[in-house]
Amino acid sequence: MWKGWYKSLNTAATPHSGGPFDEGRDSLLKFSAIKALQSPTHQVVSFAATVEQILAIASIDRVKRDDRGALHGFQRPQVSKHIREIRDYLSRPDAVMPNAVVLAFTSGVRVVEGNGAYAEIEVDISSGPPGFVVDGQQRLSALAGLEGSSFQLLVSALVCENQEELRRQFILVNNTSPLPKSLVYELLPSVSGLPFRMTSRARAARIVEMLNYDDRSSLQGQIKQHTNPSGVIGDTSLQKLVMNSLSDGYCREVIELSGGEDRCFLAISEFFQAVQEVFGNAWHGHTPKSSRLVHSAGIISMGFVMEQLCATGAPLAPVFKLGLRKLQGYTAWTLDSGEWSFKTGNRPWNGVQNLHGDIHLLTDHLTRAVRSSELVPS
Repeated sequence: MWKGWYKSLNTAATPHSGGPFDEGRDSLLKFSAIKALQSPTHQVVSFAATVEQILAIASIDRVKRDDRGALHGFQRPQVSKHIREIRDYLSRPDAVMPNAVVLAFTSGVRVVEGNGAYAEIEVDISSGPPGFVVDGQQRLSALAGLEGSSFQLLVSALVCENQEELRRQFILVNNTSPLPKSLVYELLPSVSGLPFRMTSRARAARIVEMLNYDDRSSLQGQIKQHTNPSGVIGDTSLQKLVMNSLSDGYCREVIELSGGEDRCFLAISEFFQAVQEVFGNAWHGHTPKSSRLVHSAGIISMGFVMEQLCATGAPLAPVFKLGLRKLQGYTAWTLDSGEWSFKTGNRPWNGVQNLHGDIHLLTDHLTRAVRSSELVPS
């Protein structure tokens, strides 16, 4: 059976003792492996390795954006409590970890065929780790904190054609585990060839990405994402707004036209520019805890107001402002603005939650106010 050992380019194969190794000398690491017969366009192998060896051949590429807003990496931030719990367990002499760490490579690796299912994987680390951790970063981080540990993990390695394929596999591998949906959604715009339900979500995610990072956006830097944790507006609420519009609204009408995504982006940006001008006191300096306007319920409900106003004219901020002024006197976004006067009765300003029933109630209240100028403010 495979033993999880490695050897350098110029030395005989010997079992690894678990101690530190000289990267300058060991520029090529080799592992005895078993090759799985799966996709004809991919190579999948399994072997055993210590955390030191794994981190020598693969890095944990955390999701981030550069100065121009381009997305890099894909891994979520570390979860310190989860890592401590794993580390406490692995420090026990009877600890076992049967779950495999999943790695992916786009270069720097070669699979040498052996007899039957047996193979050898060669990894060139002369320029640093060429692989990426797709699943198992918390386990690796926990083991890395146990100095001198010879504990071996099972490793499944996938050789991908390019970075897009690597990200696709990351999304598909993690989609059934408790990975934050907002991280998956943020990665979707950079990946193609996904199931239809993810492809439609990817289009909405791409528009939200533009709203957060495009210099033309009235929401630039205000949307909370894994790469922008200081944002205030929930990215999933804006995704819902876009998905609603793509399903049965303005975006559905223009999305297949030339520059469709840009048209959607500009309309939503213009709308929220008007929102920030008309309801500035409930927007600027507020969080979802202090204003229901920047709360998920408010954002989603205001999306339906946007759709109503799009039907009355060009989707431009001045047109939106005229319609939004009809809402003045009918809203209770903050503590200082009184109560909501719904048909079903009054509610305190913060009595609207991110629940389907509450969002429906708020949407009905706001859209009725826009439709009729004869309503009398409460």
